[in-house]
Amino acid sequence: MRRINTFAALALAAAAPLAFADNVPAPVAGPIPAGAYTVDKPHTSLLFRVSHMGFSQFTGRFTSVKADLNFDPENVAGSSVRVTIDPKSIATDNAPGGFLDELAGSQFLDAAKYPQMTFVSKSVETTGKDTFRINGELTLHGVTKPVTLEARYNGGYAGHPYDPHARVGFSATGSLKRSDFGVSFGIPGPGMPVGVGDEVQVTLESEFSGPALAKVAQR
Repeated sequence: MRRINTFAALALAAAAPLAFADNVPAPVAGPIPAGAYTVDKPHTSLLFRVSHMGFSQFTGRFTSVKADLNFDPENVAGSSVRVTIDPKSIATDNAPGGFLDELAGSQFLDAAKYPQMTFVSKSVETTGKDTFRINGELTLHGVTKPVTLEARYNGGYAGHPYDPHARVGFSATGSLKRSDFGVSFGIPGPGMPVGVGDEVQVTLESEFSGPALAKVAQR
């Protein structure tokens, strides 16, 4: 009987979002406005992957990410973004005791000495209907180097009855060599398979909240 009740509860839970979706009002019609957008933290994730002895792509994330976007959907090339990351917010799955402190410590990110990582766009190139390339500068471990992100605009709206602000969403990927930023601990030497890779793959998923709907309506 308990198993039947469990399956019934799961079925109701699965159906609930569909029922709720039927009652959600549609976004407000109108063009997505240009202007200043601020990152929506609950709908933003910054992941990194790096080779672990060639056996797997070790995956981690940063949980404290701030970003300010100046976005114009009619002129993406004229847009700009600044991202600020707290290196102490590094996190991984199933981290053993002391491991995160080691990653944030002097052998890797040295967060006590370099308490902030930043990415600042310098130019944006349109590469397709909804894709573009962000050329910027990453400051990590006290070193600033150029880094390029391949990005996609996932869409947005001018406002919603439940959220009366414009909203837009993006996906972006990129890569860097950590040795370029002075983070070389654990990189295997020539012919040595044991170690942590130099190349770091980065994935960003993010939503931004923009101008208030009332202000949009006045334009």
